[in-house]
Formats: sequence, C-alpha cells, structure tokens
Amino acid sequence: MGHVQYTSKGESVMKLTTIGIDVAKSVFQVHGTDERGKVVLRRQIRRSQLLLFFSNLEPCLIGMEACGGSHHWARKLAGLGHTVRQMAPQFVTPYRKNDKNDGNDAEAICEAVQRPNMRFVPVKSLQQQAELVLHRIRRRLMGERTALINQLRGLLAEFGLVLAQGANHVRSKLPSLLENSSDSVPPLALELFQSLYEELCRLEQCIAGYDRRVQQLYRGNPLCQKLGELQGIGALTATAFVATVAHAAQFKNGRQCAAWLGLTPKQDSTGGKTRLLGISKRGDVYLRTLLVHGARSIMRHTPKRDDPKSRWVEQLRKRRGENIAAVALAAKHARILWALMVQGQSSPQPPSNQSIAPHVQPGS
Repeated sequence: MGHVQYTSKGESVMKLTTIGIDVAKSVFQVHGTDERGKVVLRRQIRRSQLLLFFSNLEPCLIGMEACGGSHHWARKLAGLGHTVRQMAPQFVTPYRKNDKNDGNDAEAICEAVQRPNMRFVPVKSLQQQAELVLHRIRRRLMGERTALINQLRGLLAEFGLVLAQGANHVRSKLPSLLENSSDSVPPLALELFQSLYEELCRLEQCIAGYDRRVQQLYRGNPLCQKLGELQGIGALTATAFVATVAHAAQFKNGRQCAAWLGLTPKQDSTGGKTRLLGISKRGDVYLRTLLVHGARSIMRHTPKRDDPKSRWVEQLRKRRGENIAAVALAAKHARILWALMVQGQSSPQPPSNQSIAPHVQPGS
C-alpha cells in the first residue's frame, strides 16, 4: 500500500479518484483509492489541516456520511472543485468490514460512494440550515415548557391542588390558585411555585419570539405560502417542509417522499407474499410529527363535512381506527406538498457545484 507523495510545492503526485471521509470533530479518517480500486491513501488528518490537504489534490470523488457538520464540509470541499456526495449512514453500514472503527468506516464510505445505485443526500445551503436551526431551537423550548408544566402540576398535586392539562390552563389559573391557597400551602412552597410560574412566562415569551421569526420566513417565501394554503399545513409545517426536503424533484414521486418521512408501513415480504408491518417511523421525526398533528386537527372537522377527502378519512377511521387514519392523511398531505414543491420550484435540480448523482435521497 502506497502513500500520497508531495512535491516541494505541496502538490500531489499520486492520482486519487475516490476518497471516503469519516467526519469527526477533531481528527478525520481518510481512505482513498485509484482508478483501479487499489488503496493508495489511508491516514488521519486533523481538522485544521483538512482543507489544505484537499486543496493540494486534483478534483476527485469524495464520499461522506450525512451527519453533524457534513453539510459544512461538503460545501467547502465542493468549493475546491471536488465532487462531494453524502449518504445516509444506514446505507454505508453493509459495506463495512470487520469491527466498527474510524478506518473501517472510511473504507466503507469509499466503497459505498462508488455504487451506481446508491442514494445520496443533497447538500443543504446555508439558508436552509439556518431555517432548520430556528425550528430545532423552538422544538427544544417547547419540550422544556412541557417538562416544566408537568413538574408544576405534579408538585401542586402533592398539596391537593389540581390544574387542568394544557399550557393555557396553567398560565391563566395558576396565579389565582396560589392566591386562594395561601393558608393551606407553606410560604416556601408558594415562593417556589411563583418562581416556576415566572420561568414558564419567560419560556412562553421566548417561544412567541421564535414563532414570529417563523412567520417572517413564511411571509418572505412564496413557496411556503403556497404550501400553507393546504388544510392542516400552517406556517410552521410549511417552512419546515421546504427547508428539510429542499430539492423535492429528487424524489421520483410523492410516494417516495412520504416513505422517506416514515409515513408508510414497513415491509417483510418474501416468496411472493406481501406482508406489511407498522409505520416505519424513518426519516425526519420533527417533520413527521408536524404532519401527523396537522392531520389530527383536520380530523376534528371531517365528520361534519361531505367533501371526498373527508368521506375517505371517515371511512378509513371506521375501518382501521383513529391513529391509522391520521397517519394515512398525513401521508396524503406529504404527497400533495411534494407535488406543490415540484411545481413551484423554478429550478428543481440542485446547483451544479453540489455534484449530486442521479439517484438522490434527501435527508438531514
């Protein structure tokens, strides 16, 4: 096995055609092969030296797993003239030999990226990643608010004080409840409950601020507004869908988009016998949750409506139950959103510097 050699000017003298990178925080494992598939590079490179190393190489095919930080490095390496392709980690696993370590991972990535039928993840732009950051921060704050409300209701129950479920009930009724219970609750507990209430108010203000930012993104994007016209799809779901799916035309049809979101059943079919299991729950959990909740909000009104979609939902609800009907409606919405995105995007193909292969599977 040879190693890459450099001239006095730092130029590479060995021809590399394919490189697999195991992305990390500090030390990256690199595995490279030539046009005949022979291993000619296997080494570790520190983060500060990665761009310098690849700037001295001739343009080649670079593969990496779609993970934290991979979109950043994909943009940087593509800017140096390399062809960068990202893959979902589960598609790389079958190509790994022996035990899992950085070297074997990089070798598996180098092998997987050369497969003609491999599915790749398009590189997200800086704006798309910024919009997803907004959604992730808001989601964390929503989780903190739920945890705080649950703790508050549980602690109040220890003193015989019961509040109805829901943030609105807690926010509106807690002050009067504490005031009326000043004789039966110790002063220390009242003081602590008041501090929890103030913390809840601060969280509500932060969430409201992020909601306003989401609305700004929604009003500034005509495609998001087009998606938001669909019942059950508001500003939150529309902006999340556009930022996450990004290049909708990379899916052949809406069925593939719904399957990528995990809204279709898993299969365990063999011998000509089709066997469908439960909902797969693959793909983006956050986006799938928004679509299902949007479907549930519509199902509250379908019994009173007589349009074809409402009749279909009611028949499915009676035949298969509430939850399956909600997921089925969410899958239908995903297909409709995919169609609207394909129609609304003037340039369905990703930019040329992203070097995306024909078979592409969008991901995070």
